[in-house]
Amino acid sequence: MTANANNAAGAASPLAPDWLQVPADLNALHEPLWADGVGRNDGGELAIDGIPVSELQREYGTPLFVMSETDFRARARAFTDAFNDAFADICGGVDVYYAGKSFLCTTVVRWVEEEGLRLDTASGGELAIAARAGIPGADVALHGNNKSDAEIHRALDMQLGRIVVDSLPELERVAAIAAGRGETARVMLRLTPGVHAHTHEFIATAHEDQKFGLSMALDSTGQAGLSAAEEAVAAAAGYPGIELLGLHCHIGSQIFEPDGFAVAAAKLLDFLAAMQEKYSIVLPELDLGGGYGIAYTPADTPRPAAEIAQAMAAVVRTKCAELGITAPRISIEPGRAIVGSTTFTLYEVGTLKTVRVDVPPALVEDTAEDTVGDTTGDTVGDAAAENVTHPRRYVSVDGGMSDNPRPVLYDADYSAVLASRTSAAAPQLSRVVGKHCESGDIVVRDVYLPEDVAAGDLLAVPGTGAYCWALSSNYNYLARPGVVAVRDGSSRLIVRGETEQDLLNRDMGV
Repeated sequence: MTANANNAAGAASPLAPDWLQVPADLNALHEPLWADGVGRNDGGELAIDGIPVSELQREYGTPLFVMSETDFRARARAFTDAFNDAFADICGGVDVYYAGKSFLCTTVVRWVEEEGLRLDTASGGELAIAARAGIPGADVALHGNNKSDAEIHRALDMQLGRIVVDSLPELERVAAIAAGRGETARVMLRLTPGVHAHTHEFIATAHEDQKFGLSMALDSTGQAGLSAAEEAVAAAAGYPGIELLGLHCHIGSQIFEPDGFAVAAAKLLDFLAAMQEKYSIVLPELDLGGGYGIAYTPADTPRPAAEIAQAMAAVVRTKCAELGITAPRISIEPGRAIVGSTTFTLYEVGTLKTVRVDVPPALVEDTAEDTVGDTTGDTVGDAAAENVTHPRRYVSVDGGMSDNPRPVLYDADYSAVLASRTSAAAPQLSRVVGKHCESGDIVVRDVYLPEDVAAGDLLAVPGTGAYCWALSSNYNYLARPGVVAVRDGSSRLIVRGETEQDLLNRDMGV
């Protein structure tokens, strides 16, 4: 026998994760998720800098990435100001490199340069964007664990400010290519300090068992008592084609607490001091990477840039004094923390489907206890021993995992709101899904949306500025969406959406 339990308005669904609360007002926006300038207009429609989303849909279609240029610039300045203030008395300030892998196009490169930041790239393609945008090579860094010879040559052609070397074989290749050209490559060595960031396994990058960096462990090389990191420092000092600038690390992504950054900084400063004492090599720069988290849901509590900066500066200041060394010039690499919250993705709703899902009796009893004074609660309590089901609604939109693969890659959570209007309807636990032929095609795993959401409505998913367009694909031959930048009440395309003809142009059988 199966008992059906329906949630009263405002009652939490037992199918919802613990962190997801029923909003007191489904029409309200949780400010940390959204760019400055996003809100509801007098008609109840979501708008950015006064432009309603229906107008953006009419002009550009959906799905659509909608970015606030003003917010991007403000967040970029916030990082430079916060870290410069925190490190002013230690090393004269900080060099901030925008992590282009999070989202990159020529327009964004120009914003980065205009706001006084530098640019971090991770491939020849990203270098091509940088070159086309006209940013000076001296303000560009190149990362990557497996750089091709062509990418190394391009880095030297562009006279990059730094090449971040990831391994001993790569160091040897960079040195050989530079020497063969009669030039000098400016190099940072990426180390893995063994700091375990509290984040998803696939985006934690400073522990030993992963592909990035030179290990600081003493058993990481064939030479007894010598780490791969130390061997690289000694080797780099002997190569005529290498100018060794300093050390680099990156402990992971979507990190909220500053503790991991502080531990990594201390370990690298210890290593830097040891190299100075042992080899008389002074390394003038230390890059502490990025990975600063943002809010994707109301449960996320990222730290302000100033708080992280002050915590890191305190460690560097104390550690350098303890070691008796001059503080190196610090650099950082925020990407997601600058661009992530500047953008939301706009979708149109299509098919809706409600299913009933079995709920374990223990969860049913918890729901009954929480539903004091609700007649539904009595029904649920009486049915606790039975096979109780609760509804979950699937809301299909006109995009999906091709424009945001992060939920399927990293189990990433997002939020969503009804964007085209307000609603007085009761909340219903919903799952926003895409149109792909894939059961894992989930855009927002769990969210409360109004019961009256219908085909043709617009939904907005915030926090999609980082690693969404950048990771997008043409799965099922869907064309990738465009990116619109909004500033001072006007909008413009900064990345054109693809067309079917774009896709067919690559098919040599056409």
